[in-house]
Amino acid sequence: MTPRRHILAAAAALSAMTGVAGADVPVPPPVAIVAAARLPVGSGELPVSVSPDWSRPLPQIRRAVVIVHGYERNAADYARWIEALAPAGTLIVAPQFLAVEDIAAHRLPGSVLRWSRGAWSGGWPAEGPAPLSAFDALDALLARLGSRATLPNLSQVVLAGFSAGGQLVQRYAVVGNGEAALPQGVSLRYVVASPSSYVYFSDARPQADGALGAFAGAADCPQYGRWKYGFAGELPPYVAAALHDGPPALEQRYARRDVVYLLGAADTDPHHRFLDQSCAAEAEGPTRLARGIAYFRAMQTRDGAILNQKLAEVPGAAHNARKVFDSPCGRAALFGEAGCTSLR
Repeated sequence: MTPRRHILAAAAALSAMTGVAGADVPVPPPVAIVAAARLPVGSGELPVSVSPDWSRPLPQIRRAVVIVHGYERNAADYARWIEALAPAGTLIVAPQFLAVEDIAAHRLPGSVLRWSRGAWSGGWPAEGPAPLSAFDALDALLARLGSRATLPNLSQVVLAGFSAGGQLVQRYAVVGNGEAALPQGVSLRYVVASPSSYVYFSDARPQADGALGAFAGAADCPQYGRWKYGFAGELPPYVAAALHDGPPALEQRYARRDVVYLLGAADTDPHHRFLDQSCAAEAEGPTRLARGIAYFRAMQTRDGAILNQKLAEVPGAAHNARKVFDSPCGRAALFGEAGCTSLR
């Protein structure tokens, strides 16, 4: 392989892991705040922000909202924003998927999970202390919420993510095992907010006329069908294990899951600094808004008879988590409030 092709291959791999264009991936500065609580995940531990304190029984809690940060890993900000919106009887949990840089900057112990750049958003293994996926962490988190000793009256869990967090939640809604950890009578909703890309179940991609068809650039962009855009290869271990019955079985299960796509109606910058601009992502559309609408249309086309999913556009919102979630449709998705007129 020539040096240039080495560089291109490395850039493509980095783009696939981070969800941002390879050569332009911003190096993440260390986070300002590391969440205080710890969730055991296998041989590692994940920082989480939790309110109220879940170390004691919480009989007043009826709904738990798990909110996943974006590429900048500012879990404390997300926890604060969502807590300010939440009605009484809501538990807010904000997991934090740290980068390698954060561990050194905050002198954290080796037991704390950390990932290379944004690799956590695609479910790739952690750099340490064990090769665990963020999907494993979500499994552990849902199992923790499923404890009737702590949450005897819990009736719903909402797993929401914005931007890179939206990428993680969308893929987890496809391959995740966490629903099995929740007791009977506890429903699970996935809120996928403004991600850069989605995992497709076939090689078809959106065409200029809105239909699905063959991707014209497939020969020059083999990554478009591989994870995290498809299932043709480069699968993390968690994903490979989930595929034991094949993509069609996963698609059927995903179509039946309660999924809400939240998109900023002004999230239309094709050059946003955190937008995945790889050829694989560009195959899904030019902007986050276009990609989200096209993906929902694809699900309607392929699985309309069983589809249990909805989409809402938030007027005036660009790529801004606070505006998306603090909107009638954001509050409807997270807390079941009325007032969202654009849900379809």
